[in-house]
Amino acid sequence: MRIYVGNLPSTATEDEVRQLFSSYGDIASVNLITDRETGRSRGFGFVEMHDGASDAIEALHQTDFGGRSLNVSEAKPREPRPPRDRW
Repeated sequence: MRIYVGNLPSTATEDEVRQLFSSYGDIASVNLITDRETGRSRGFGFVEMHDGASDAIEALHQTDFGGRSLNVSEAKPREPRPPRDRW
């Protein structure tokens, strides 16, 4: 299952997020989203788990991580975007 993790502190690393979720099950991947231009964290990411995802969502939603209250939920499928005009 793919999990959305929002309201992450800008200093959070993939290893820290992996460690946070690892006590609930087997982690397949962690992907923190960064700004293309600046490379800075955009404050959210995705964790993919083989098992224990529901337990992790229930346990970690609204918990403190790095001084911020996490938003943790099942990730929704990405909606297709209309093509952008090229100048």
